[in-house]
Amino acid sequence: MKSEKQKMLDGELYSSCGDELLKERQHAKEVLFDFNNLRPSEVEKRYEILKGLFGKTGEKFFIESPFQCAYGYNIFWGANSYANYNLTILDCCVVTIGDNVMMGPNVNIFGAGHPVHPTLRSMDLEYGFPITIEDNVWIGGGTTINANITIGENTVIGSGSVVTKDIPANVIAVGNPCKVIRKITEEDKIRYFKDRYI
Repeated sequence: MKSEKQKMLDGELYSSCGDELLKERQHAKEVLFDFNNLRPSEVEKRYEILKGLFGKTGEKFFIESPFQCAYGYNIFWGANSYANYNLTILDCCVVTIGDNVMMGPNVNIFGAGHPVHPTLRSMDLEYGFPITIEDNVWIGGGTTINANITIGENTVIGSGSVVTKDIPANVIAVGNPCKVIRKITEEDKIRYFKDRYI
């Protein structure tokens, strides 16, 4: 018989209220309390804490505090990737952040979900699906990314978007729900903001 943790990792309905998962979430909270209360100058300690919590990290990366996650061990964080203040990751399944990813403040990455029907929700059942953010993605501030999503490489997600389906590579996408508005072109190499050119 599968444990609730194994059901969680396999994308099945599970209860998050058992001792094993409660202890693991509590551990992450304790670790993140230490991380979020370090002085800004304690950069090496910040790296060491997150390297110990995450499933894997790139050589260089940076996450501003405060930062919150559910477990930590399901987060695979790429090299040179950066997140601004108030990143929240519900990592009940694998969350993969590629290399050279940039995130604005108040980004939410929600690998967790709950059944629609209230009877199932009242049974404390939930589920989780993976999220993948590929290399060189820029996610604007205030964006929410839901479970079972892949965002393709080089893509830009506009501020305040709610990503409810996969977004392809090399595009700009924005809105609620988030939709592709155009491809990234060669002209974008010389245009840095709307009608502003280098």
